[in-house]
Amino acid sequence: MSNPWLRELWRMVALFGGALFVGWLLGVPHGMFTLALAGYLGWHLYNLHRLERWYRRRKKTEPPTASGIWGEVFEHIYQWQRSDRQRKKKLATILSRFKESTAAMPDATIILTEDDYIEWFNKAAKRYLGLQSKQDIGQRIDNLIRHSRFSEFLARGDFSEPLEMVSPLDEQRYFAFRVVPYGKQHKLLVVRDISRIKRLERMRSDFVANVSHELRTPLTVVSGYLENMAADDSEQSNQWSKCLHQMQGQTQRMTRLVEDLLMLSRLENEDKTAVRDPVAVSALLTSLVDDARVLSGENQHRISLESDDNLWLRGSEKELTSAFSNLLFNAVQYTPDNGHIIVRWYRDGDNACFEVQDDGIGIAIQHVHRLTERFYRVDAGRSREHGGTGLGLAIVKHVLDRHEAWLGIESQPGKGSVFRCTFAPKMLMQRDASTENR
Repeated sequence: MSNPWLRELWRMVALFGGALFVGWLLGVPHGMFTLALAGYLGWHLYNLHRLERWYRRRKKTEPPTASGIWGEVFEHIYQWQRSDRQRKKKLATILSRFKESTAAMPDATIILTEDDYIEWFNKAAKRYLGLQSKQDIGQRIDNLIRHSRFSEFLARGDFSEPLEMVSPLDEQRYFAFRVVPYGKQHKLLVVRDISRIKRLERMRSDFVANVSHELRTPLTVVSGYLENMAADDSEQSNQWSKCLHQMQGQTQRMTRLVEDLLMLSRLENEDKTAVRDPVAVSALLTSLVDDARVLSGENQHRISLESDDNLWLRGSEKELTSAFSNLLFNAVQYTPDNGHIIVRWYRDGDNACFEVQDDGIGIAIQHVHRLTERFYRVDAGRSREHGGTGLGLAIVKHVLDRHEAWLGIESQPGKGSVFRCTFAPKMLMQRDASTENR
């Protein structure tokens, strides 16, 4: 019989049955049964005492020897104890290797609690952030890295994108802060030095800006001469009218490309929070819709506007005009004749949304995530036909990033598209008549 409880049951039957039999022979069955019960309980109490004493000394001692069910209990506890020790050793080994590997990493690595208190950090964290092993363990990380953007990054809790900012110790260095939650109550903060990448980006941006500035003057001169030549009514000029018209079109396209490149360069290099003026979005959209109707011309698009007049934004009116006009004019260019375009500006919960919906040609799903890349075109031939530079949505993305907003795109080929700009609550202003009259 392998079942210990069955063996113990037979032990009890034998003990109490034998006691009753002997008691019957002696004429005192109840007394013998009581004596056997007391002995059985005393045996259990004795083993409980041994178990408690062993538990207090369990670190190095072997389990007590016992028969019956108690032997099984001691053996199970001992096996569990050995398994627990092995598991702890394995975890300690894993933790030790983890600390050794992270200590050797070139990136600063910091283990944080759920409430952003420091539990451990590697040597790179000392170099990058100036942390001290003895006094900074147990401190809140945002008390040691005192920067408003870093504090907002931690408080927001959205770690899908890293935070890029200047080093708190050296203004010549740039760091990327990435937080990775793990386990139930811990976070891993990884800080990477991206100074070299930033320098390369600045060199590229400066190069593009300088080249664009240099191209402006010759393009202006060429455009002026072409305009004068096209205005000449002589017979010789009439012979070259088609060529002049094509040259003017290409010159205008190059000029728009230069202007867009300069705009992108400025958006990348300026402080993200430089301009926070009140912007009357509804009035701005009314003007843009009028321009879109003029652009539509003979195509006769039906363009409607649904706008909350009291909902304003904090930001740059020039930049927002550029972003909104890019989305609206794209809809005009890629929507068939007599198509319907709806422009909306409305509150969505705590956020605000600018939305352009059209019933145009639509965009296949594989292209949507790449639309904000520079010079990316779904249909290069059609884009050039309409004079597009491939930079419009890249400008939109940068403008929205500077205004703490994001772009959402919904589209199906043949059914149209919806481009939606969502602005965070901190960028909103509520204006009414009483406010305007003050």
